[in-house]
Amino acid sequence: MKQLAEFVPIVLFFIVYQLKGENVSLGSWEYTFDGIFSATAVLMAATALQVAFNYALTREFEKRQVWLLLAVVIFGGATLVFRNQMFIQWKPTIFNWVLAVAFGGSQFVGDKNLMERTLGSQIHLPKTVWTRLNGLWVANFAIVGALNLVVAYGYSEEAWVSYKLYSAIGFTLLLTLLTALLISPHLKEEPLTEERET
Repeated sequence: MKQLAEFVPIVLFFIVYQLKGENVSLGSWEYTFDGIFSATAVLMAATALQVAFNYALTREFEKRQVWLLLAVVIFGGATLVFRNQMFIQWKPTIFNWVLAVAFGGSQFVGDKNLMERTLGSQIHLPKTVWTRLNGLWVANFAIVGALNLVVAYGYSEEAWVSYKLYSAIGFTLLLTLLTALLISPHLKEEPLTEERET
C-alpha cells in the first residue's frame, strides 16, 4: 500500500500535464494549465504533502522520501524559475544515478552494503545474496537514469511525461519481482534451519 502511495505525485504530474490549455475559473480567479510547468508545480506540492503525511503517520522522516523531496524542489524550482523543462527532465536521472553510486559505493564501506543495512534487521540472507541484491538495485538505478535521458532527448515532451509514469510503475514492479526471486529461496530455508535447532 505504501509503495502505491508513492506513485500519487507522479500520477498527479501526468494528469495535470494532460490538462494543458484547459481553463479553470473559481469566481474571479482563473487559471490556465500550461503543461509541464503546471504539472511540475503539482509534483512539488504533492511530494511535499506525501512526506508530511508520512511523517504525521509515523512520526519520522524516511530518508529516501526526504532526498526525493529535495531533488523535486531543486529541479522543479529551477524548471519554474527558468521556464525550462530540462531541469525536471534531468531530475529522475540525477536522483537514480546518485542512488546507484550510494548503493554501489556501500559495497566497499563497512561490513554491510546499503541493502543489508536497510533490510538486514527484517530478513537474514547469506552475504553473497546481499551482494547480488545490492548489485541488482545499482543496475536498476543506473539503467533507469540512462533510459530517462534517452527518452527526454530522443522523444517529445509528451512522450517523456507518459514514459515517466509508466516506467516508474514498470521498473518498480520489475525490481520488486527480481528482488523477490533472489530472496525467496532463502526465506524457505529459514524455517527448516530453525526446526533443526529446536
